[in-house]
Amino acid sequence: MNDKQLLIIGTVVTLAVLIGGSVWMSRGDDQTAEAEPDPFADCRTSVVAGGSSALGGSFELTDENGTRVTEKDVFTKPTLVYFGYSYCSDICPFDNSRNAEALDLLDEEGIDAQAVFVTVDPRRDTPEVMAHYTDNLHENMIGLTGSTEETAAAAKAWRVGFKVQDDGSDDYPVSHTTMTYLVLPKHGTVEFFNRDVTPEDMAAQTACFAKAG
Repeated sequence: MNDKQLLIIGTVVTLAVLIGGSVWMSRGDDQTAEAEPDPFADCRTSVVAGGSSALGGSFELTDENGTRVTEKDVFTKPTLVYFGYSYCSDICPFDNSRNAEALDLLDEEGIDAQAVFVTVDPRRDTPEVMAHYTDNLHENMIGLTGSTEETAAAAKAWRVGFKVQDDGSDDYPVSHTTMTYLVLPKHGTVEFFNRDVTPEDMAAQTACFAKAG
């Protein structure tokens, strides 16, 4: 493992600690964080302090076709949302491939779902770059970019921490947190998935939410 990889890992850990101080999230059966009865109680395995509505919100970004879109345009079906960047060499490809595989499993169950990949590196991730990236992963994956301010605001809404490690090179790394969020139309963010969740478990849990919603 080289120095750059160690730097990225260390920064990701630091970001996770900082984020944990503002929005507490865990995997488990404790439902005390939900103020209202949870209609998805049989599906949920995570707890978010303040409820799931603490994650996500409105945004205006640019999709991979160059079209300006809002959350209402994007979240028309069950959606797996992931923040990262196309130049990421190891973590993002694995996570996005896992999410794409979950979409295939959901399709086998007759559930129409999609994935959204939001960049935290809009300087390099133009609509064309995002289109090339997502098209190689899944036909139902959408890439979103925008200005630095717009993408940062979207990341903040989902409590995603990131830091550009601008070392002066063209292949500078960007450290970021690595949750995948499940968003349902009319319900908003209802669940999140850690990196260790398998495609099978992600698909099964997403199907549970989709059927319950």
